[in-house]
Amino acid sequence: MLVDNPVTLEQIFAQSPMLVATHCEDEATIQANLAHYKQLLGENIPVELHPKIRSAEACYLSSSMAVDLAKKHNTRLHILHISTEKETYLFDNSIPLKEKRITAEACIHHLWFTDKDYDTKGNLIKWNPAVKTKADRDGILKAVLNGRIDVIATDHAPHTLEEKSQSYLKAPSGGPLVQHALPAMLELYHKGKITLEQIVEKMAHNVADCFGIEKRGFIREGYWADLVLVNLNDPWTVTKDNILYKCKWSPFEGATFKSKIAYTIVSGNLVWDNGKLVEGTTGKRLAFIR
Repeated sequence: MLVDNPVTLEQIFAQSPMLVATHCEDEATIQANLAHYKQLLGENIPVELHPKIRSAEACYLSSSMAVDLAKKHNTRLHILHISTEKETYLFDNSIPLKEKRITAEACIHHLWFTDKDYDTKGNLIKWNPAVKTKADRDGILKAVLNGRIDVIATDHAPHTLEEKSQSYLKAPSGGPLVQHALPAMLELYHKGKITLEQIVEKMAHNVADCFGIEKRGFIREGYWADLVLVNLNDPWTVTKDNILYKCKWSPFEGATFKSKIAYTIVSGNLVWDNGKLVEGTTGKRLAFIR
């Protein structure tokens, strides 16, 4: 919420004719935390303090304010990348998604990593909002499963390895996630933490319903053919050789996944064929029901 002027926010929530999507972290809290650690440590702040600087408090202050504004003005609100368990209780699971005015999203990295991983991953898992505690990770997954969180997304931000190799204060936040998003979620399926049906619901059906995307997200007659065919039992390990991002790194490097994507079809066109991208201009403009 870098737009934090209360008058401006009030007008946005009161007057927007369409969905308002927000990244919720309270900037004043973040800057106060950053000033505190700079006073203690100067410029040599370790990345392990990222979730203390971009704290759970900063997230909840901003998310709760957005929810309050949305309720006041009946705004269609979608809060992106929830990173704390406490925030999940701001959302409702007592009504169907299509009737909700306030919805929320979880990201792959907040469902996979914890603050313990900063020791080995460093800036590679420096995201905003920050990856936080195991309790937060588990609480977010619980909210995904019980319907308080509606969508699973990636927040894909492929900064270069050179950029990420800088000191904490200079390294940008974000990382590449699209290639490994579904294999990571399928790994949670293999661990008994989520069902295949729930993965499809949160990564396909609900995305289309949440944003009102026309003729997408379901296998139905008359809909665009957007399909992923997966071999659930074909283990592979993420290495530099099979990373497809132009930035050539992944926070999942070294991880072994049990499931492999065999084919991907987008708008009826084969775009991924057993480990190879099928080049071509086959994209289609999305249409929205509004």
